[in-house]
Amino acid sequence: MNESGAPPKNIVLIGFMGCGKSTVGRELHQRLGYPLVDMDQVIEQTAGKPISRIFAEEGEVAFRDMETALLKRLIGETGTRQIISTGGGVVVRPENRALLRQLGYVVWLHAPVEALVERTGRNHHRPLLVTEDPVERIRVLLDERKPWYGETAHLKIDTAGLDCAETTTGILESARYFFTQCL
Repeated sequence: MNESGAPPKNIVLIGFMGCGKSTVGRELHQRLGYPLVDMDQVIEQTAGKPISRIFAEEGEVAFRDMETALLKRLIGETGTRQIISTGGGVVVRPENRALLRQLGYVVWLHAPVEALVERTGRNHHRPLLVTEDPVERIRVLLDERKPWYGETAHLKIDTAGLDCAETTTGILESARYFFTQCL
């Protein structure tokens, strides 16, 4: 909440890796003019190394600590309306789920396993998918995280059947309604 008691008018994108958070975040940034905060990029810049190295050298817990610290910092930035694109596992921690909802309107971008496999298969810099069977790893992680995404989100959008413009339009219409109801 900000000084007026209304929730901040940030739009927060959550969802599994490959669901379209970065792409939709850029489109929302273009349409609204709000600054785009890609949490993974901010963490990489702050740490001075890519996420894959953070995982390899410091471990997943250290990376999750960095996510939590960044969420707390973003909550402190009360004067700026932002588009916030999160990492896929940010919902793993209960504390983060609560922080995400404090940040603003939370949108869960969802896609079926097949679409996620296709979208993430070309990227070898995703530390949680460096495994013998990345498809099974996606299934397991997605099944584990689905309840947390659902608990955190104000809106769920299946991105598999929509293009970026349609997804963005749906988010904007829903966010406008959400923010007018909170006043």
